[in-house]
Amino acid sequence: MRDFTWGIAATGGIARTVGAAIVAEPGMRVAAVGSRNLARAQTLASDLGAESAYGSYEELCADPAVDAIYVATPHAQHLQVAAAAIAAGKAVLCEKPLAATVDDAEKMVRLAREAGVFLMEAMWMRFNPLIRRIKEDPRFGEIRSVQASFGFAHPYDPAHRLWAPELGGGALLDLGIYPFGLAQLILGMPTGLHVTGSLAPNGVDAEAAGVLRYPGGRHALVATSLLGNYPNGASVVGTQMRADIQAPFWAPQRIVLSGPAMEPEEHVLDPADNGYAGELREVRAAAAEGRTESSIMPLDESLAMMGLLAEARSQLG
Repeated sequence: MRDFTWGIAATGGIARTVGAAIVAEPGMRVAAVGSRNLARAQTLASDLGAESAYGSYEELCADPAVDAIYVATPHAQHLQVAAAAIAAGKAVLCEKPLAATVDDAEKMVRLAREAGVFLMEAMWMRFNPLIRRIKEDPRFGEIRSVQASFGFAHPYDPAHRLWAPELGGGALLDLGIYPFGLAQLILGMPTGLHVTGSLAPNGVDAEAAGVLRYPGGRHALVATSLLGNYPNGASVVGTQMRADIQAPFWAPQRIVLSGPAMEPEEHVLDPADNGYAGELREVRAAAAEGRTESSIMPLDESLAMMGLLAEARSQLG
């Protein structure tokens, strides 16, 4: 059986990290790298053992040796690259958030569905086996609360992708999507949202804390920041059991399950089954089975999250 081949769009840190995960996965390889800077594409292609490097994303997407495109560009460029990949009939794994705006995300999903091409947001947290264990364990009873934070201090630089509005900067889109995403995964979409926080001098969100409300008083408490170093752990509390998720909760190596009628259980991640491997395997499986969407990270849930983050940013002004 031939290898499942990837083209990587962009050459930043996450492109290199996921590229290394592809190379480490049996039956997969990186066939090509694309960037608007050809020299950078050539360097990463060489490092990952890829045969081809391109100075444009359109050339990358047109490469017949590529089965799937991993989109690792800044958020604001996701639509451009994904649209080119979809037009070329390539499966698309797109870094989170799916796009910089709700309109862009809706257009991406519409293009993929009309073309019958696989598209998935690369929310690797959902593919971590420890997170999936929490999601699927029936012993929690009724889950009443989710608490999660993701924050670190990053010097203010309006040209940096984390702060630049034209690149989709701000704490919520880059970091906050994880605590909000854990709440969405465990409790679903809230019926109400209240957010407080502050803005950077250029108007992007610098920090945010939110209460997500659910029927019957269930709730999620989430926080994100580019101004301070947060605990970055999480907890999921049910009527019969609690899960404490070790930092970083979006890529946990360890969780502890505990409750009044049980001895605490520690579960440790097998390094070979991290979230990157899981999402890569999902794309390959979908391609083999002719699926155009993932049941683990459905497109409708990606769109719902874009709307939720847009509402949070709107409340911050």
